[in-house]
Amino acid sequence: MIEIIPAIDLIDGKCVRLSQGDYEAKKVYNEDPLEVAKMFEGAGIRRLHLVDLDGAKAKHIVNQSVLEKIASNTSLIIDFGGGVQSDEDIEIAFNSGASMVTGGSIAIRNKELFTSWITKYGAGKIILGADCKDHKIAVSGWQEATSVEVIPFIGDYNQKGISKVVCTDISKDGMLQGPSIDLYKDILNVFSNLYLIASGGVSCFQDILDLEKSGVPAVILGKAIYENRVTLKELSRR
Repeated sequence: MIEIIPAIDLIDGKCVRLSQGDYEAKKVYNEDPLEVAKMFEGAGIRRLHLVDLDGAKAKHIVNQSVLEKIASNTSLIIDFGGGVQSDEDIEIAFNSGASMVTGGSIAIRNKELFTSWITKYGAGKIILGADCKDHKIAVSGWQEATSVEVIPFIGDYNQKGISKVVCTDISKDGMLQGPSIDLYKDILNVFSNLYLIASGGVSCFQDILDLEKSGVPAVILGKAIYENRVTLKELSRR
């Protein structure tokens, strides 16, 4: 059964969503992320993907107080990303209650440091963020494109022990036009044992079922929930 992972994206401590990573196209859904997290927990959800968009832009953690608040007041298993760029940042994330940390930009900019985290904390606690557009990795909250191809990028870290990857097709994110199933199939055809977490584009419950049929182990969704395209009642049946 595919694992359902709702997302809370943070700007100024508020629950927001962007469209295609555009900070100018943000929509605030709730002033209190803890209220949203408790709503997910009440529906039987166990996992939460918490993203510090301020941190991604600033290149250091900004919203650790929100992470701490959610971790202290729910039993959700939180994977945290956004702005984790140093040993100090990752220690802040884990000390604030994150069970796992997702690193994307750092995995491009400082391979040695990111690899040291895999060794220090274990592959079970470090998730590779492979956010891409046209199969090329993008970093810094998707503000910067690179020439790095997504499949070789994943392959490099898979050889170093990474087994969990969040892959977002930026062109799909927040657009409610369906996920990039072909991209995920291409990745899983190369790395059959990868715990691939699909992210971006989910518009309805059928999209989740289609990802499951394609062999994708887990899915992150945000806007579809906030726009009531996928209901918590539907998710609670899983």
